[in-house]
Amino acid sequence: MGSYRLLETAVIFLLATVIAVPIAKRFRLGAVLGYLLAGVVIGPAELHLIADPSRASDISEFGVVLMLFVIGLELSPKRLWVMRHAVFGTGLLQVLVSGLVLGTIAHLGFGLAPNAAAIVGGSLALSSTAFGLQILGERKEASSAYGRQSFAILLFQDLAAIPLIAAVPLLASTSSRHGVDPMAVARTVAVIVAVVIGGRYLLRPVFRFVARANSAEVSTATALLVVMGTALLMEKFHISVTLGAFLAGVLLADSEYRHELESNLEPFKGLLLGLFFISVGMSIRIDLLLQAPLLVLGFTFGLLLVKGLLLWPLGLKPGGLHRSDALRLAVLLACGGEFAFVLLRQAMEQGLIAEQEGAMLVLAITLSMALTPVLVAVTAKLIGAKKKQAPQRPFDTITVDHPRVIIAGYGRMGQIVARILRSRKIPFVALDHSVEQLDLVHRFSNDNDIFYGDPARPELLRAAQADKAEVFVLATDDAESSLRVARVVHRQYPHLKIIARARNRQHVWRLMDLGVEEPVRETLFSSLKMSRKALEALGLSAEEATAEVERFRRKDAELLKLQYLVYDDEAKLVQTTREALADLNQLFEADAEIEAPPTKGPDADTPLVASNEEPGTGKA
Repeated sequence: MGSYRLLETAVIFLLATVIAVPIAKRFRLGAVLGYLLAGVVIGPAELHLIADPSRASDISEFGVVLMLFVIGLELSPKRLWVMRHAVFGTGLLQVLVSGLVLGTIAHLGFGLAPNAAAIVGGSLALSSTAFGLQILGERKEASSAYGRQSFAILLFQDLAAIPLIAAVPLLASTSSRHGVDPMAVARTVAVIVAVVIGGRYLLRPVFRFVARANSAEVSTATALLVVMGTALLMEKFHISVTLGAFLAGVLLADSEYRHELESNLEPFKGLLLGLFFISVGMSIRIDLLLQAPLLVLGFTFGLLLVKGLLLWPLGLKPGGLHRSDALRLAVLLACGGEFAFVLLRQAMEQGLIAEQEGAMLVLAITLSMALTPVLVAVTAKLIGAKKKQAPQRPFDTITVDHPRVIIAGYGRMGQIVARILRSRKIPFVALDHSVEQLDLVHRFSNDNDIFYGDPARPELLRAAQADKAEVFVLATDDAESSLRVARVVHRQYPHLKIIARARNRQHVWRLMDLGVEEPVRETLFSSLKMSRKALEALGLSAEEATAEVERFRRKDAELLKLQYLVYDDEAKLVQTTREALADLNQLFEADAEIEAPPTKGPDADTPLVASNEEPGTGKA
């Protein structure tokens, strides 16, 4: 009977995951909300499929243990040292200020004891790392200024969760006293020191011994043994098991076994962490939302408002973000996080906070996480609308005399062109319409040849002396902006030779419509070089690999011109492409039977580039 119940529970969990998580991702709500929603549906509050969520939570909390171990693996001391200013500056300030303010509100406004208020304030100060990184990734803003700042704050919050988790038992032991229990503190410190010293001198020899067995199963078992053994030791001395897992991960962060451990534990971590969020969803009290909707929504929006108001000035601190980016940061990190669930559950188990209070906070945190994607999208639209309505900032005064080259777009490609021109002492002017990009460039260099302005504005082109220039390098990464600039330049300065960056074939064809003869596809040459290196790694000589790549490049250039003639007719475009690909395959099959000449391609009068040069230096 017991095995039947276990199988039934496992099937219910897996079925809920398979249904809820894809639906949540379909609506861009994230996997975490999918797991929480699945728990709400199958739990005792709704369908009553699983009546006792506590059984599942005992197993699922091991997912948090594995998550902390993997976080420890990722936090190598070298990486933290590189990011020390952002992580231990803004991150530390955010956690301290938010925790203090929220804890004070909990103590003075809701009458919680100081110990309980400290844990509540600390838990609410933490944001959702899973949500934050997912939203930044989806919006392709992880490398932006506010994205990097958000990552640094989230990284410190993950670090701050460890002492908070360790502090829950200590604060619970002093809740009935007026001071800190010195024995509890001494015991905690002694066990942590023992784990650090023992792990430093024992773990690497153990993994070295296991590695000689060359068995993936034994390696995975060893990784699980380290995590579970450390957690068991912590549990035996009534210390947080997650703290032990985190310490074990940190001790192995700089070891040669780090990546193997991550890959071995990743499936277990993801599955058990999903189980943890399902168990949290099962414990969510939906009845509280129905009984006191105004109170629950008040807690939710109060949390978002307080954290947002505290985060916004942190982003605006001297040398920090612009106002719009600071607002994005505040909206992204204002919600609660997954570690709050861990802390509040421990606080309820230790008797620091009442069940009703903990359930209300868990519900408010869940709702704040659910609202975050919507708030981020609304904020982005509002900021975009304001930018469109705001009057354009006048362009910078251009001081360069008689530039021979004008570069539009000072990103990755534009900067490389500029460096080479500067090395040849060729005068140029670089124009960029992104204030953030200019600030970033000026922070790392003293470039005096880059100016703010929209290259599509005729007055800016006149100020840049486009009438005296010889070459116009169009290096902007936005296709529509690139076409707009090319149209203006081609119409007003037909003498300028336009060398344009193209994102894809469609962009190439539209640039060719505007008179740009040979657009440069931004990934073509790097892809050809990677192909050549792959062929060499597979045993081909450098000459053979270069010949194959050059043959493909030449045929692809021919296909591009054929496609250009019919690209506005989809049926003809498909037919032309298929015919050209068939011809290319036949050519390769025929050439495979004949030894390729080392320095010539299929056409005897067309020399190939040397093997140590970029392939495809002819037409793109």
